[in-house]
Amino acid sequence: MTVLLETRGLSKNFGGLKAVSDVNFRVEKGEVRAVIGPNGAGKTTFVSLISGRIAPSAGMILFEGKDVTGLPAFARVQKGIAYTFQITSIYANLSVAENVALAAHQPGGRASLEPLERVGLADRAAQIAGTLAYGHQRLLEVAMGLALKPKLLILDEPTQGLSDAEIDNFILLVRDVAKDATVLLIEHNMPLVMELAHRITVLDRGMILAEGTPEDIRANAAVQAAYLGTG
Repeated sequence: MTVLLETRGLSKNFGGLKAVSDVNFRVEKGEVRAVIGPNGAGKTTFVSLISGRIAPSAGMILFEGKDVTGLPAFARVQKGIAYTFQITSIYANLSVAENVALAAHQPGGRASLEPLERVGLADRAAQIAGTLAYGHQRLLEVAMGLALKPKLLILDEPTQGLSDAEIDNFILLVRDVAKDATVLLIEHNMPLVMELAHRITVLDRGMILAEGTPEDIRANAAVQAAYLGTG
């Protein structure tokens, strides 16, 4: 397998707080990788470092074997890294289709139809984005990420606010996306993570506590004690 994303000794300090501490992490091309951990584990800080939202205190980020540590977020988007929160705070006064077209840098709007169909929002293309339910706004963010045709799609808590039926559709969506992109998923919904992820990385207090298949993680006593509430 080809390594798409790698971090080496990646760290981020906020004053005396070590939000991310010396993380060595590799994601292979084509996999669905989940990052889980308790609140305050450093998950969002970690993916913000990968996407370029914030700069690391130490360490290196490699994408397709090239050092991208010093690149700003927009340059990482151009290289194929799409982060839903980074690129998609929605334009509340524009239509759903216009939001996706803007994300794709194709104002004509034709580029919006396929991503909206994939997330199940095609029938709401003309609706003003700010009037969507919260869960549908999250799906719109995913569509905006897909419009960039990313090599790596980072989804930060994408199922928050979705109904059970919408979560079932989301699982199908991620499996479809994974046919031609790599997915990095930060998610609290453990049944979804166990069903979707090829491999899971567990963060705790800014460090990697464990890494492995869903079966490995489910059986890991340290993970059970730190996160799954048992042991």
